[in-house]
Amino acid sequence: MIKAVRVHEYGGPEKLVYEDIEIGEPGPGQALVRHTAIGLNFADIHNREGRYPLPSLPHVLGGEAAGIVEAVGAGVTDVAVGDRVAYAAGGPAFPPGSYAEKRLFDASRLVLLPEEIDDITAAGLMTKGLTAQYLLKDCYRVARGDTIVVHAAAGGVGSILCQWARHLGARVIGVVGSKEKADDAAANGCHHVLLGSEDIARRVRQLTAGEGVPVVYDSVGKDTFEASLHCLRPRGTLVSFGTASGPVPPFDLFLLNKLGSLSITSGAFAWFFRSRAELLMRANDLFDVVLRGAVKVPVKQKFRLSEAVEAHRMLEARKTRGASVLMP
Repeated sequence: MIKAVRVHEYGGPEKLVYEDIEIGEPGPGQALVRHTAIGLNFADIHNREGRYPLPSLPHVLGGEAAGIVEAVGAGVTDVAVGDRVAYAAGGPAFPPGSYAEKRLFDASRLVLLPEEIDDITAAGLMTKGLTAQYLLKDCYRVARGDTIVVHAAAGGVGSILCQWARHLGARVIGVVGSKEKADDAAANGCHHVLLGSEDIARRVRQLTAGEGVPVVYDSVGKDTFEASLHCLRPRGTLVSFGTASGPVPPFDLFLLNKLGSLSITSGAFAWFFRSRAELLMRANDLFDVVLRGAVKVPVKQKFRLSEAVEAHRMLEARKTRGASVLMP
């Protein structure tokens, strides 16, 4: 028996239940991982609420963690007992389940951790850092000299996006929800920091001599969608990768034509990690910028696993800054 946090029915933070569950032995291709730190992500709230449905109920929440391999099943060659590993779940084949002391997981989806990256940093890094990697390198390939807009620039993914984009030579305009988070956004590499209460599109136009930007990274959704479109230059791209304020409402597709033949893409985690080779390529790229010091991942909130309810309340109220972890 191990301790875990499950939901038995969808709803608010109070639906999180800290309880004993049974865990078996690893089957073929699986590894048993003892978690040392567990990442917290806004997607966990969507799972809890049912917006991102879980495979079944009750079900353990959580999409990322770091830990130690305690046992492996038949046929496992990618990891061995005693290895320090981390993982990010995503897609039907790799469902949530990290809010637990231990977990059985597909060994081919575990990544060996460099000695220089500690477990707490890794737990706050995997989902958010790998997301930043494919957003910057695939959804829109940020190049030196680009000016970009990043919403939630003081948040988990946003803080990594801003640092990494600046490292790539981009000029970064960050948008935050409060004055308290503006300093964090500046520390994350933003050249300009805007408050969400401002007329964002007008301010971006002012900062770009009226032209607009080639790309906007938007994890907020409903509240920022229209402003994001109006920030774009002709043939610009809106990268939508979250709905913290709610889903984007239906809109007239022809609006993209009128605003300058714009493009919208929605970057979903699972589609960028369809093989172990792709996972390792992206993880190595992420570890490289972390080890170089170009991207730092300060974990600013730590909660005990048993405090998951409070952690969700703080995350949902946007009272957290940077990365947060649960400690088993």
